[in-house]
Amino acid sequence: MGMGETADVIVLGGGLGGCMAALAAAKTGLRVLLTEETDWLGGQLTSQAVPPDEHPWIENFGCTRTYREFRDRVRNYYRDHYPLKEDVRSQSNLNPGNGWVSRICHEPKVALRILEDMLAPYVSSGRITLMYHCRPVSAVSNGDTVESVDVQSEKTGVVVTLKAKMFIDATECGDLLPLAGVEYVSGAESRSETGEPHAPEQADPLDMQSITHVFAMDYIEGGDYTIPKPEQYEFWRSYVPPYTSEPMFGWLIPNVAKEGEMREIPFMPNGKDPMPLWTYRRIIDAAQFEEGFFESDITLVNWSQNDYFLGPIYGVSEEERRKNLEGARQLSLSLVHWLQTEAPRPDGGRGYPGIRFRKDVLGTEDGLAKHPYIRESRRIKAVQTITEFDVSKELRGDQGLRRYDDSVGVGFYFLDLHPTTRTNRMCYIPSVPYEIPLGALLPIRVKNVLPACKNIGTTQIANGCYRLHPTEWNIGESAGYLAAYAVRHGIAPHQVREEAIHLESFLELIRSEGIENHWPSDDLQW
Repeated sequence: MGMGETADVIVLGGGLGGCMAALAAAKTGLRVLLTEETDWLGGQLTSQAVPPDEHPWIENFGCTRTYREFRDRVRNYYRDHYPLKEDVRSQSNLNPGNGWVSRICHEPKVALRILEDMLAPYVSSGRITLMYHCRPVSAVSNGDTVESVDVQSEKTGVVVTLKAKMFIDATECGDLLPLAGVEYVSGAESRSETGEPHAPEQADPLDMQSITHVFAMDYIEGGDYTIPKPEQYEFWRSYVPPYTSEPMFGWLIPNVAKEGEMREIPFMPNGKDPMPLWTYRRIIDAAQFEEGFFESDITLVNWSQNDYFLGPIYGVSEEERRKNLEGARQLSLSLVHWLQTEAPRPDGGRGYPGIRFRKDVLGTEDGLAKHPYIRESRRIKAVQTITEFDVSKELRGDQGLRRYDDSVGVGFYFLDLHPTTRTNRMCYIPSVPYEIPLGALLPIRVKNVLPACKNIGTTQIANGCYRLHPTEWNIGESAGYLAAYAVRHGIAPHQVREEAIHLESFLELIRSEGIENHWPSDDLQW
């Protein structure tokens, strides 16, 4: 590859939002270049190893046509390739892992395969060019327009200059925003700024949600797969988080429904608690496959016990970033070692040495995901910013869900904030189903950069519900169509919102492509 590449649209970041932005723009006939930091597309679903967090109506409505296609393809992949029991194979709502977090818990590698399949025709025809192991390192702007972005290969160190009419930031941390001088917010806004009841008194750009380095494991009764004691094990096994007097490692976790309270949650199913940690994010339920085919269930570990909140990984020095990334790794390795050696068992014993790291499931040497799970990104200062007032069930009261004339999608999830890095705040606030206003995708000033994931115009609190898989997918897809529409008409994306004729025509385009931009009813019960 030469030292410079040109496309109609450059998408930085190959997570769910990035993949869908690239796919949408390519479907309209444009040439797209898509970069990715790791060697896996799919972000939170694959390289970060988090099964899809979805809303209760997902089987019927409330997502884009391509997201529905993705879910159908996942189920069919298991039906076509795995020895499922016959009664399981015939279930229309097959859930390969039967995890209780999602109606479709499945292996990250299957998600990867399907995302690659969905992009394949466009990659093959040259409409999408993929560049792996690349991170944006600098950008050149002229006034309110970004002219080029430099990306560096993490493998070779080579820097390539990318030029396009439109740039889409789909990186996990909003990395393009500071490089291109796009106005943004990070961490916590203050209550005086947003008026939000759950915002802190003081703004703090470094007070951001914890990250989690997810890992995959199975369990072989009678086996011993104990890993060597991790470097930071002594620190983590005795660490007591500031929000409790209980050690981090244990079966007590914060009760999200009641501030300041802990609740017990067992590790293994015990017949009493319907939601044990083992089945929480289980991606293979061995009982659904032919007898003896899987030696064990396989589960992913993204628990309170491995939420890392000792410091952020952006907005800080490179040294600090590396320290915190390593801290998150060490925390997860330490949790495994603790589970294998010291975790209290119901029979009074200690440790489950039969717990086995499944490195193959995540395609890594150490058994941890390729990338930590990032819950919060830098967020653009937007033409319209979504706040707690737009989504909180309590604050909306009798008004119900908020509708937008310029809505480009829908979603639903509670306002879920994991412990933050400075004040360790957390919350889990009941919410109403929400729409995605086009204004939240438009930076206040820069004309040719669009956000495609968690970096849209939300506050930290509202980000708590806009950050999940189907919503990120929808945001990316709508951003891709918006970029394409702007390029095709030779206008800035802002004009699409400002001029009725364009707005109508753009909304017609995305609806015809299967994007639901309004909920079917105001009275959705959950």
